[in-house]
Amino acid sequence: MLQELIRQGEGERLEFKKKTTHPTRISRTLASLANTHGGQVLVGVDDDGRVVGVRDAEEEIYVLRQAAEHFVDPPLTTLRFREVEEDGRVVVVVTVPESLRKPHRAQVADGDWRSYVRVRDESVQASGLTEKVLERSEPSTGVEWMPLNKEESAVLDYLRTHARITLPQYMKLLNIGKRRAFRTLIKLTLHGYIRHHDKEREPYYTL
Repeated sequence: MLQELIRQGEGERLEFKKKTTHPTRISRTLASLANTHGGQVLVGVDDDGRVVGVRDAEEEIYVLRQAAEHFVDPPLTTLRFREVEEDGRVVVVVTVPESLRKPHRAQVADGDWRSYVRVRDESVQASGLTEKVLERSEPSTGVEWMPLNKEESAVLDYLRTHARITLPQYMKLLNIGKRRAFRTLIKLTLHGYIRHHDKEREPYYTL
């Protein structure tokens, strides 16, 4: 079962962690999973999917509970923990259900709380507008794909012939306002249709 999970590789619902170094680091991952579709964290597995095991499973679970209850707001109280042993190495499997109380914010520094969502295999900081989308979003029922309206389809049609699209480009393409355009792009991102990239000066979206 553990190897089956590992073979899936990191993604929207799965994260590998060699160990939990500090509650503030892992709190971002926990919040992002709860804010999106839920998922699992495998503690004791490195980025390459190699089982390295944890030194003290109880200590890892303690740090994870601290992170979920004191470094995430509102606190995450529904995490489930399981210890799986393989070849003498113990991996802690943390299951994070999708939350009914979105958005959750993670503490990144004293007095600094930020929301995160899961985009493919990364925890991406959410904007204020994304938080508003999360507040109104219903938990997924296991079926992520949704019927697309004309505005949503237009994004995918554009990206089939262009490498990327920015918010201003999308606004111009459909002649719609910023708030409406952003809501559509975030909705498509959260449902896994497109990817959000914010490493450059101007964020953009790709398939």
